[in-house]
Amino acid sequence: MSDSFLGPVVSSAHLASGSFAEISELEYGLILSTHAFQRWTVRAISMAGYPELSSLDVLVLHSVFHRDRPKKLADICLVLNVEDTHTVNYSIKKLIKAGLVKDGRQGKEKTVAVTEKGAETCVRYRDIREGLLLRAVAELGLEPEQVSRAATLLRLMSGQYDQAARAATTY
Repeated sequence: MSDSFLGPVVSSAHLASGSFAEISELEYGLILSTHAFQRWTVRAISMAGYPELSSLDVLVLHSVFHRDRPKKLADICLVLNVEDTHTVNYSIKKLIKAGLVKDGRQGKEKTVAVTEKGAETCVRYRDIREGLLLRAVAELGLEPEQVSRAATLLRLMSGQYDQAARAATTY
């Protein structure tokens, strides 16, 4: 059977029946990839020695390690596009308890920085990622430019979804 006979691969046909059905295809891809990515981050950090961490905890840890300088809670939330600061704050508390990050201060502002143990864990995670994920992705034959264009599209779409969420809130 041809793909045109089957129509687009979507999770909700009623949403694809309107204009721009391809957005429904993209959304289904986002659903699948979001859950797969979260499973991956949890399994990889578990291999690195921290099975108690959630996907958000892993993202916060990597964000704090980024450029190896202290981060403010608001900056972490902004970079990760997390609205609920309480969830990120909870992740920071878990990471502090695990000895992966430590809190500090920049003037009056509280900050968080990665510890040596946290940096080692991020490097171990990177090595696991390289061995299990990136080698397999390389075998797909994707060009780096294709991946970069897809990443750009996802960032642009996140802005569209944020704007639509603001519009829905003001209705």
